[in-house]
Amino acid sequence: MNRRKVLQSVTAGAASLLLPGCAGSVALRQRYPSRPRVRLGIDQLVASDFGVLANKRVGFITNQTSVDQSGAMSRVVLQRGLGDRLTALFGPEHGLDTRAKAGDHVANAVDPITGLKAYSLYGEHRKPTSAMLENVDVMVFDIQDIGIRSYTYISTMILAMEACGEAGKAFVVLDRPNPLGGLRMQGPPLLPGFESFVSQVPVPYLHGLTIGELARMAVAKGWVAKAPELTVVQMAGWERGMNWADTGLNWVATSPNIPNWESPFYCAATGILGELKQVDIGIGTAKPFHYAAGPGIDGVVLAKSLSEQGFRDIAFKPYQSQVKPGFGGVELIINPKGQTDLMAVAMALCAEVVARSAKAPLSGSNAATRSLFNKVYGSEALWTALETGSPWQALVADWQEPLKQFKSDRTAHLLYR
Repeated sequence: MNRRKVLQSVTAGAASLLLPGCAGSVALRQRYPSRPRVRLGIDQLVASDFGVLANKRVGFITNQTSVDQSGAMSRVVLQRGLGDRLTALFGPEHGLDTRAKAGDHVANAVDPITGLKAYSLYGEHRKPTSAMLENVDVMVFDIQDIGIRSYTYISTMILAMEACGEAGKAFVVLDRPNPLGGLRMQGPPLLPGFESFVSQVPVPYLHGLTIGELARMAVAKGWVAKAPELTVVQMAGWERGMNWADTGLNWVATSPNIPNWESPFYCAATGILGELKQVDIGIGTAKPFHYAAGPGIDGVVLAKSLSEQGFRDIAFKPYQSQVKPGFGGVELIINPKGQTDLMAVAMALCAEVVARSAKAPLSGSNAATRSLFNKVYGSEALWTALETGSPWQALVADWQEPLKQFKSDRTAHLLYR
């Protein structure tokens, strides 16, 4: 491959770039006709003539979602601006091209776009080693998060911050919108003892923070064991009440099962259920996370039951699984402009699917599945409730005081109104 030609093509027509081995990448970008209203952290960095990176050797944590307002790849933008001072790339789960499946280990590689060594932070190592940081003065993080605690891009950032703190390296976050908006704080807390790579920091399941705000809060609250010097390059034009369509920005799939900007809403509602066995949430279909189904369930009856539970801004349609014969349930239709308590919906779905399938999702799950399920939820409370048939509403009631405390605690770390 002629890297110079690739760089030229990225600059001239970045939004339509097709990566080698990723035919169809254009389909991963969701386009909007309006001119973007939001300038991303990468755009603001360029406007400052890369000031915070002056005379520094830069390591870059990035993937396919790292694009500027125009759709140009951030790693190309940095290489054009910094030249050989951009020394290495680092990729999270799903790899630089976001194509690897959830949980699949990713190997180190050479990035065909920049020619730089790309270290995997979801392979042999999940935290940068001292050797990886040898030619780095400052680490830059620019990855699109989805606003859900269990999404591992958060964990990659926190562990990289810790590594930089230990090595005396600075850390810069190029901020990006939370696609769930900045107002939605919902779901269970993370209890001590359940910290893991799928629950790295003690925030609600839906935290309503941008990735930059989360980094600021993590440093201030001592969630990073050894905190680095942190700089957040803020966005311009983003407001907490915006959904992704309001920004005018193109969406790039953050992983194989988050293809659209609405996908995080559905992931929030069904993702925890999907950690169990003997369920169908739509993985492997054209609508991942849009469904909640289990063996032997009558979708018509379940849809009626859920529709009568008073949830606003969401509808439930009967669903018969095509990927798991004999599985029935519901398809969710979520209004992304609404403020539905998605985590209350998630609890209702877990309770209904487990109860109506004779607890097959529990009996079909082994000890490792149960452990991961509890780590994603943040405690054993949900598993226990599903086993005993306790009302899911009691779980939601238990969250309210921690949510109130979090809302107060996060105020000092917010960057946007």
